[in-house]
Amino acid sequence: MTDSTPGRGTAPVTAARSRVAMATLAGTTLEWYDFFLYGTAAALIFNKQFFPSLSPTAGTLAAFSTFAVGFIARPLGGLVFGHFGDRIGRKATLVVSLVMMGIGSTLIGLIPNYDAIGVWAPILLVAMRVVQGIGLGGEGAGATLMSMEHAPAGKKNLYAGFPQMGTPAGLVLANGIFLTTSSVMSDSAFASWGWRIPFLLSFVLVAIGLVIRLRVTESPSFTGIVENNEVAKFPLREALKVGFPRLSLTLLAVLANSAVAYAFMVFSLSYGTQHLGYDKQFLILSVTAAAVLWFASIPVWTRVADKHGRRTMFIAGSAAILVWCIVFFPLLNTENSVVAVIAFLGMGLIVPVTHCVQGSIIADTFPTKVRYSGSSLILQSGAILGGGLAPMIATALLDATGSSTGVTWYLAIICAVSLFGAIALFRVVPDSSRGLQHDEAPSVVHV
Repeated sequence: MTDSTPGRGTAPVTAARSRVAMATLAGTTLEWYDFFLYGTAAALIFNKQFFPSLSPTAGTLAAFSTFAVGFIARPLGGLVFGHFGDRIGRKATLVVSLVMMGIGSTLIGLIPNYDAIGVWAPILLVAMRVVQGIGLGGEGAGATLMSMEHAPAGKKNLYAGFPQMGTPAGLVLANGIFLTTSSVMSDSAFASWGWRIPFLLSFVLVAIGLVIRLRVTESPSFTGIVENNEVAKFPLREALKVGFPRLSLTLLAVLANSAVAYAFMVFSLSYGTQHLGYDKQFLILSVTAAAVLWFASIPVWTRVADKHGRRTMFIAGSAAILVWCIVFFPLLNTENSVVAVIAFLGMGLIVPVTHCVQGSIIADTFPTKVRYSGSSLILQSGAILGGGLAPMIATALLDATGSSTGVTWYLAIICAVSLFGAIALFRVVPDSSRGLQHDEAPSVVHV
């Protein structure tokens, strides 16, 4: 993708890189739209539609358990797509993952409720959630690698941050369509059938995403691996050679971001409406506003990382998340709308500090030829241990204790563990984030 002749080839290369960055952003936005749409519906709708015989708390817990199923399926998707992403290329696997997510979400919008088909309703819901989880499991690491491996020197974190922007963008899109749909019809109509419309729209959105994604070129890093006949036969096995200490520290470092993010994006919706009396639309708008701030700040933080390195920024961000998760629920508990908005906006400002570079940190743990498999393993393990279980554990703690104090302690402990992991990781692994070319592989360091 380079041209050694001065003045020639620069514009096409720049255009190709920009197209890849935008394609990964568009694709991850659509995939996270589907995933977050499910989370919002699980918090507000699914307990009554698919678990009507249970109490409100038990129904919400059951709905959040189906939410967690998607995270349980993500490591499977990560392993499968990671293997083939390292074997046949990043582009093909990302196309398949997008199709799977679209199919799963569209079919969720067509599943009859419990009153219509009984126990088959939640069974089919879980099955489609598994399809969603497998699709997203292949997307997370792959999109980051695709963009990062096209990056010019000195902009690796910036390019790796574009797919990360898809997370808050997907949340804004999901909440925006969910909120718009619910506001143009009665509460009873929306609860009965209107909630299906945002899921059915997935088919159209994914079709648009495919058109964009099919136009991008394969990762130059993977192309180089193929040309040099260095494709790994068993990528995951080779990725594990990095060593358990470094793998475990990397995993610990990224746990908090996922747990705190899902606590404020998903659990806070059910907690705020059922226990604090906040209006449903107010909470959705607050989360959406936080996501807009999250989205807008990612390019700022990734540029800081490219200029000054990731170490100090990531550790400071980990400490800030610890502090804010301690004050978040007490702020909500004031039942003051202005204070609640401040609580959400604080999350929107702090969460992206670590989120924006965690993909590139994970990717730099592994040699290029096994980067997809290794990154998927860490990313999806962190997602299930951190984010996937967070809403369900938070709901159980709230029910057991009768207050949000247990939830706050749960999040604080995870954040403290992640802060320790980040400090230890950067002490034994140099911060190599500044100035690396897209195809430079990190050294395999046993720590």
